[in-house]
Amino acid sequence: MDILISGSIAYDYLMHFPGKFRDSLIEQKLDKVSLSFLVEDMTKHYGGVAANIAYTLGLLGHRPRLFGAVGQDFEDYRRHLESVGVDTSTVVVEKKVFTASFFCNTDTENNQIASFYAGAMALAGNYRIEQVSDKKPDLVVISPDDPQAMVNRVRECREGNIPYLYDPSQQVARLDGNALKEGIEGCAVLMCNEYEWEIIQSRTGFTLDHLTDSECIFINTLGQDGSNIYYNGSVIHIPIFAPRRPKNPTGAGDAYRAGILRGMSLNLPWHVTGRVASLCGTYALEHDGTQEHRFTRPEFVARLREYFDDEGALDALLK
Repeated sequence: MDILISGSIAYDYLMHFPGKFRDSLIEQKLDKVSLSFLVEDMTKHYGGVAANIAYTLGLLGHRPRLFGAVGQDFEDYRRHLESVGVDTSTVVVEKKVFTASFFCNTDTENNQIASFYAGAMALAGNYRIEQVSDKKPDLVVISPDDPQAMVNRVRECREGNIPYLYDPSQQVARLDGNALKEGIEGCAVLMCNEYEWEIIQSRTGFTLDHLTDSECIFINTLGQDGSNIYYNGSVIHIPIFAPRRPKNPTGAGDAYRAGILRGMSLNLPWHVTGRVASLCGTYALEHDGTQEHRFTRPEFVARLREYFDDEGALDALLK
C-alpha cells in the first residue's frame, strides 16, 4: 500500500527555567511586560504530527511518503527520517523560510511559556498532491497542518477519488463546522481522541450513529481507557499496552496512528491492528520526545506476543 502522509513537520525546542515564572511577574505592570528567562538546558527534538507518524511507520517496515512544507534547515531532519525508511522525496522545501518550530520554556511548577513559528508550514496550502507525486497514492493521511492546506487536501482527495484517513486532532480548534463536515463525510477512516470528538459533535451535529451508519471506520482514542474501533456496525475495544517506564505522553497518539496504518497496509484483522497501534503508542510514551523511541520488528513482535496471542498474524510484520 502506497501511503502519503500529509501534515506538519517541525522542530521542538524544549527548555527548563530553574525558577517560577510568577516570581518575575508584577501584577501592576502586566501592561508593560519585558522579561528574559535564563534557562538551564535546552533540547532539540524532531516533531510535527505527519513526521511523527511517518517515523514510527518506518520503524514498522513500511516506506511511507511524507508530504509537507519545510524550510532551509530541513536537511538534518531529512537524513534522520530517511534512516528509518521514510520517503522524503515528496516534501516541499521553501528556501526563504525556516521549518516550523515550537519553542517551549517550562518552570519548576510545570507552567509553560511557548511560541510556535509556523514558517514553511504556513505555505503548505500552496501545493497539491499531484504537484509532488507522479502516482496516485492508495491512501492519503490528512493530519494537522495549516488549516487551509487541510481543506485543500480533503477536496483534492475527494475530487480524485483517493481514499483518505482524516485526523484533524489539534486543529479542530481552528477548523469550523463546515470544514470538519467536509473532511469527515468523504473519509475512509476518521481518527480523534475523546475530547476532539466532543468538539466535532458540537460543531457538526454528527453523532456516533451517523458515523456507524456510513462506510467510515471511526477510531476513537480514550487515553488510559484504550481506544475503540467502530467498523462494519461493530465496535472493537483495544486496551492500553502497559508501559515499562512512562515518561512523556507527547507523540503517543501519532505513534498509535502509525500502528493503525501498518495494520491496514498488511490487511491485519482490526483486533490485531489495534494492538499493534497500542504498543506503538506505548513505545513513544516511554521516551521524551516524539521520535526518540527505536525498536526492531522482531523486538516489537516479541514484546506484543508476551501479552497477546495474534495467532500468527504478526508474521506478516516480520517479512
